[in-house]
Amino acid sequence: MVITWAVVAVHIVLCVSLVVSILLHSGKGGGLSEMFGGGLGSAAAASSVVERNLDRFTIFTAVAFGFTTTILAIRLG
Repeated sequence: MVITWAVVAVHIVLCVSLVVSILLHSGKGGGLSEMFGGGLGSAAAASSVVERNLDRFTIFTAVAFGFTTTILAIRLG
């Protein structure tokens, strides 16, 4: 039972981290990203190293989120 609560806590942290990391990505086109200042051009764009690290963090967080989702589905289902 304690393990289940620990997995739930990790799952919640991963959920919030995934939402924040997705929202940190710069917009690639028009739409809502441009409305909120995403269309500033290449001068205000993040460096490629930062973007690559953010991509890696987002992918890692998404995989971990899927893993904890599977664990909780098996454990509670």
